[in-house]
Amino acid sequence: MKRYQVGIIGGTGMVGQRFVTLLENHPWFQLTAIAASARSAGKSYWEAVCDRWALDIPCPEAAKSLTVLDAEADAEKLAGMVDFCFCAVDMPKDAIRALEETYAKLECPIVSNNSAHRWTEDVPMVVPEINAEHLAIIEAQRKRLGTKRGFIAVKSNCSLQSYVPALHPLMKYGLERALVCTYQAISGAGKTFQRWPEMVDNCIPYIGGEEEKSEQEPLKLWGRVENGRIVKAEGPAITAQCFRVACQDGHMAAVFMKFKDGCKPSMEQIKVDWAAFRGPAQELQLPSAPKQFLHYFEEPDRPQTRLDRMLERGMAVSLGRLREDTQYDYKFVGLSHNTLRGAAGGAVLLAELLCANGYIQQV
Repeated sequence: MKRYQVGIIGGTGMVGQRFVTLLENHPWFQLTAIAASARSAGKSYWEAVCDRWALDIPCPEAAKSLTVLDAEADAEKLAGMVDFCFCAVDMPKDAIRALEETYAKLECPIVSNNSAHRWTEDVPMVVPEINAEHLAIIEAQRKRLGTKRGFIAVKSNCSLQSYVPALHPLMKYGLERALVCTYQAISGAGKTFQRWPEMVDNCIPYIGGEEEKSEQEPLKLWGRVENGRIVKAEGPAITAQCFRVACQDGHMAAVFMKFKDGCKPSMEQIKVDWAAFRGPAQELQLPSAPKQFLHYFEEPDRPQTRLDRMLERGMAVSLGRLREDTQYDYKFVGLSHNTLRGAAGGAVLLAELLCANGYIQQV
């Protein structure tokens, strides 16, 4: 099989570094080009990142010698080198929106980790197991952009992966509302403890914009395609509080859920639904898909961040502590790896889904 030629825009940051490692030996994708800011352009990738390599695994040797392109000035050159690009740039949102549309109009599909286009009405925000049908909106987006191949698809906020997949198979019972408290690792801010010593032995009860994303983005995931746009769902209502905690990787969520009167499933039924939950990622046997998406732990002290964040190569969601609540119907704990399932790995899985469904084709 000829592999897709892939570029990374914003390849020097922590999520960009994750993309680089995930593309090493990928059966479908071959890393061909890396772009970043003008200050990194012209250097070899390793020259650009050696002092800032943030992962606990080594940089792939094949990536080290790639010459970094200027994400803005070299856009046309990069677009001509690849079949599609991942995007993880650190720029103001308006600049990101403009940059991603520039690449799309150059007929280069963009699979974005950024939040800038998550609320653009004809840009699909997809978790492959949950709302793969939203990819149909790409046709309308291409008409707006005037493109044949180019488009933008995005993944959702990384913290959503720790609770939305668990809520999704329970929607059929009339899930009415949920309260979520997330405890988010420092890598979600692109940091390590060496770069952020203030986080050692600390918890910060604020992450800018995170609570709004946690409450609103699930409604787009659960929305519907209608008249060339994605209309968000009216519910369930979600209220969220988000904390930054002293973990390197792994976002945890404490979740409380309430069902409509007379619709409450049993705990046994919830566990059966979680164990059986599959989506197109599993049905298509995409390379990055976990065999089982949701894993439930019966032990009272699981899931734990250090023990369980790498479950199924960091692409599965760990659940535990399901029990009845005095004010809501049930409460439980969820855990996901934020830079794998939540960020770069989730984007790679989305790209695999796009390729499998013919939205990205080899040039």
